[in-house]
Amino acid sequence: MSAEKNSAVRHFLDLSDHEPATLTAILNEAKRRKQARKGLHKGVPDADKPLDGHILAMIFDRQSTRTRISFDVGMRQLGGTTIMLTGAQMQLAREETIADTARVLSRYVDIVMIRLLDHEMVQDLAAHSDIPVINGLTKLSHPCQVIADLLTFEEKKGPVKGRTIAWSGDANNVCTSWVHAAVKLGFNLRVAAPPELQARPALKEWVKAHKGKVQFTTNAEEAVDGAECIVSDAWVSMGDEDSTKRHNLLKPYQVNPRLMAHAAKDAIFMHCLPAHRGEEVTDDIIDGPQSAVWDEAENRLHAQKAIMQWCLGKL
Repeated sequence: MSAEKNSAVRHFLDLSDHEPATLTAILNEAKRRKQARKGLHKGVPDADKPLDGHILAMIFDRQSTRTRISFDVGMRQLGGTTIMLTGAQMQLAREETIADTARVLSRYVDIVMIRLLDHEMVQDLAAHSDIPVINGLTKLSHPCQVIADLLTFEEKKGPVKGRTIAWSGDANNVCTSWVHAAVKLGFNLRVAAPPELQARPALKEWVKAHKGKVQFTTNAEEAVDGAECIVSDAWVSMGDEDSTKRHNLLKPYQVNPRLMAHAAKDAIFMHCLPAHRGEEVTDDIIDGPQSAVWDEAENRLHAQKAIMQWCLGKL
């Protein structure tokens, strides 16, 4: 049963947990929030501050630039405040259980965002929390990133339903959330990855069970053919091992002018960042006219605000 249906608390752990109407409402609010901030200095709060008096706890077990800053600034713009913690600073480092941590945090703050590779620990935190928990990234998925990506696509191309998007590279956590989004929002997704780095069998079975329009292939050119957007990510991410082997496997999936030429003429390129230039993408693509990565990065801010509002029942 989805997190949306089995609890009065609104957690945001995976896009697969939510109905299309919920995801669409979050996207529309992100668009509205972005539009409303035009012309405002970054330090100025939004005109309406629905989270005035609310406290967000941000827990990081891994490095972060965009996730940390976007949630922090987003909560402040919505009128709330934030507390930033790392696993090493908490009693988690001394083996306090995640369940006990959840019970304590529920007494202090209104909402938690956690970035932790162990997906099951994040699920356990949510299961024992009386307050919303947001998945800021796990080894399994990255739902907040893909909300920002969808916002970026729709800004550039219009409604995503029925469109074609290609993924080239490791079928990693970001790719998983793209797969979830494709099934829930009704667009075509082609995932090109080497045999050794294909999507998990359980994810493929989920797509099949939900009759999603997701194609898994080992051929990058086949995946990109006619696509309106190409998405890539770093070849070596947090927690990955054997970088030399991964580089050798992923070389054919580099997004460069040759690969981009197979996409639609006005296709855009997206990447969640940080990028390893010259590896998964070449400079002329990420810095070129088809790149949407900087708008994509900015849109993390607007996406996080809409997600927090939804979690706290303000949407």
